[in-house]
Amino acid sequence: MAKWGQGDPRWIVEERADATNVNNWHWTERDATSWSKSKLKEVLVGLVVEGEAGRCEISDLKHLEGEASCNSRKGKLIIFYEWNLRLSWKGTVKESGEKHKGSVEIPNLSEENEVDDTEINVSKKKGEGDVLRDLMRTEGTTKLREALRDYLKALKTEFTLGMILPTKATAGQGLAAEQKLSGNTMQDSVSPQRLGTVGVKIPTVKILMREIFDSPADELYSIFTTPELVQKFSKCPAVIEAEKGGKLQMFDGCVSGEYAELVPSQRIVLKWRCRSWPEEHYATVALNFKDMAAQTELQLECKGVPVCNEDSTRQCWKQQYFEEIRILLQQSHDDME
Repeated sequence: MAKWGQGDPRWIVEERADATNVNNWHWTERDATSWSKSKLKEVLVGLVVEGEAGRCEISDLKHLEGEASCNSRKGKLIIFYEWNLRLSWKGTVKESGEKHKGSVEIPNLSEENEVDDTEINVSKKKGEGDVLRDLMRTEGTTKLREALRDYLKALKTEFTLGMILPTKATAGQGLAAEQKLSGNTMQDSVSPQRLGTVGVKIPTVKILMREIFDSPADELYSIFTTPELVQKFSKCPAVIEAEKGGKLQMFDGCVSGEYAELVPSQRIVLKWRCRSWPEEHYATVALNFKDMAAQTELQLECKGVPVCNEDSTRQCWKQQYFEEIRILLQQSHDDME
């Protein structure tokens, strides 16, 4: 058996900034399909191509089929994407002022091909205006490839932010580099031990969810603030102190926090965290109850969720809160009947 401190570093939890996925060793995956659809539309639609022949513009993303995902393993990112796109373009001939329309087909944008080798087919509706088609096939194709590179760059940097989280060692290195660059005169007095205790800024996201419940607002509000009802839908002992500063603990301690604001039948604000999150890191959860006669729309805003925990947090609220509350409400209504 290895002595304390001499084990395989891949499994030393204290060397991770958030004590999860030690040294980024395990396989993790994030679905980038929805994000990619929005990003591709952002970088492509509105793209302007100008030349001596006239001016053209990508007017619409008519068809987008495919998928994308980002994975990490052993501290390395692996990107998969495959898209079939059809774009519409419109243009005006410079000399005559004639207006024409056409389309662009990109049948296979994938990681198997370089962007420069990706097939881009430009066509135009029947009639004159071939000068605009030629403009789109030359300058237009160049600009489209630039836009596709922008998408891939964002996919590999913006979307994957937080998938490879810093370890304690890299956090210390980052701090030392910042101090050196800033000209901090105290940099020589910072010891390695002190660097090891510096906190790490965790990339976070905001989650928005909306659910409709067949219940008046006051009844739904009470389910989140009454210990007996919380224990019924969570099927676990719970600590519920529904007052400002009151403690919250659910699901055998997997979820904890405190009540920050309570407006009866209208609003609850919580400091909320999962046990697997970095120590002392809390999200801010706002629950807004919108009364709709016999129904209530519950609006959830959860700010400060670690990026790597986005999907699990969303599933927690969906499955362990909302679905179980629906079951409890249905049982209550059945008992009344």
